[in-house]
Amino acid sequence: MHPSSKYSFVIILSPVGNYDEKGLSPVSIKIEKNYVRAVLGGTGGIKCGGNYAGSILAQSEAKKEGYDQVLWLDGVQRRFIEEVGTMNVFFAFKDEIVTSPCAGSVLPGITRDSCTTLLKDKGYKVNVRPLAVDEMISRLKKGELLESFGTGTAAVISPIGSYGYKGERIVIGDGKTGPISRWLFDTLTGIQEGQLDDPYGWRVRIA
Repeated sequence: MHPSSKYSFVIILSPVGNYDEKGLSPVSIKIEKNYVRAVLGGTGGIKCGGNYAGSILAQSEAKKEGYDQVLWLDGVQRRFIEEVGTMNVFFAFKDEIVTSPCAGSVLPGITRDSCTTLLKDKGYKVNVRPLAVDEMISRLKKGELLESFGTGTAAVISPIGSYGYKGERIVIGDGKTGPISRWLFDTLTGIQEGQLDDPYGWRVRIA
C-alpha cells in the first residue's frame, strides 16, 4: 500500500437483544461428562471460532434434556471445572469465591478479570484454583454454595439457578438471582454506561 493512501476506521452497529434470552434470570446447567470443550495444547485459552463450533452438539443435547447450557470439565481427567457454555464461571461459597485458573484451556476473559477485581475490592475472598466437580456438588448439597454465575462480554453476568449431575438436578439456594450476581451486573453495566464512577480506568474516551 502506498504511504499516501488513506484509511477509514469504521464501526458498524446493529440492534441486538439479550445474549441470553432469560436476561438476569437464573439458567439451568448440565454438567457435561461425555464431551469436552478444550484440552491443554489446544485453543481453549484464546478466542477461536472452533471453540464454539465444538460445543454445539453438547449444548443441543443438554437443551433436549431441559437445560439451558453445559458446564465443561477438563479434557483429560473429566474432573475439574473449566467453563460454563462460552463463559468463565464463578462459585460463591460461604467462605470463598472460586474461579478456575487460566492454565491454557480456560479463556482469560476480561469480564472475569473485572469481576475478580470488584469482588476483591468489596472484601470477598477470591481464590483462583482448580475446583473438582465432586467438591462443588458436595458443597452445593450441604448448602455451602450460595451462588454461581457465568461471566462474559455479551451476557456480562449469567446467574445459575441449578446444576444437573448424574441424573439429578440440584437447585442453588432458592433458585433465584443472588445478591452478588445482581451487584456485579449492576456495577459493571453502570461503569460501562457511565452511570457509575470508574475508579479503575476501564473506560476510554475516543476523540
